[in-house]
Amino acid sequence: MPSTYKRKIDKSKILTCKILGVDIAAINMSWLLKFTEKNIEKLKGDYMTVVNVYSCVSAYENPDYCKVQNNAVLAIPDGGPLSAVGRMRGYKKMERTTGPSYMEEVLKMSAEKGYSSFFYGSTEETLEKIRQKLLDTYPGLNIAGMYSPPFRPMTEEEDRLIVERINELQPDFIWIGLGAPKQENWMAEHQGRVNGFMVGVGAAFDYVAGNIMRAPEWMQKRNLEWVYRLIQEPKRLFMKYWHTNIRFIWLAMVRGK
Repeated sequence: MPSTYKRKIDKSKILTCKILGVDIAAINMSWLLKFTEKNIEKLKGDYMTVVNVYSCVSAYENPDYCKVQNNAVLAIPDGGPLSAVGRMRGYKKMERTTGPSYMEEVLKMSAEKGYSSFFYGSTEETLEKIRQKLLDTYPGLNIAGMYSPPFRPMTEEEDRLIVERINELQPDFIWIGLGAPKQENWMAEHQGRVNGFMVGVGAAFDYVAGNIMRAPEWMQKRNLEWVYRLIQEPKRLFMKYWHTNIRFIWLAMVRGK
């Protein structure tokens, strides 16, 4: 069913760089945090995608997924190669803006300003680890709720109930940790149905819970975080990275798409 959501933000005023058909926001973290704080009420009901090389190539290969990315109020450059391509194309202030780092900064800000968060995704065990870790790190943080969806398609009734639960709790932010492309599709399907700003942050849940370690800062700054993740999960990630990284280099960097 198509969304009847009427966006309260004028997207045309946000500078973007089209990479493989995806309109990537040509921004940096400082801009994004100021934008979030200024527009938090207007952003409720909308969603933001966090785009890396894998999801960018996936959008290029799947027109429906590309529409989901471009229908977001923002598609931010999580992958270093995306911001590098953006700067090569003249967007000099475009910097890597990762989902995990954005979530960390927002939660830090939330503890000070009283924003509330709902966490949707992963397992109950991981969510409990997140709760404990965040309350230890950010005393006073308002965690409105958490939900671990079943590892199967939800029924309409199950979906209706969780939407009602989220809206009753009225969180400012709804963090979605389902992995790409599932999390982006979920947000698009629920645009205008949930009263909170949805952000798909993928691996951020596992980082916070300590299930996997995030790369050292020097690797993050040199766009090598994918290497660190590959070392931790070689069986799951090798073929995924092999395909998408080569495709991205050929299509975006060589052919200029």
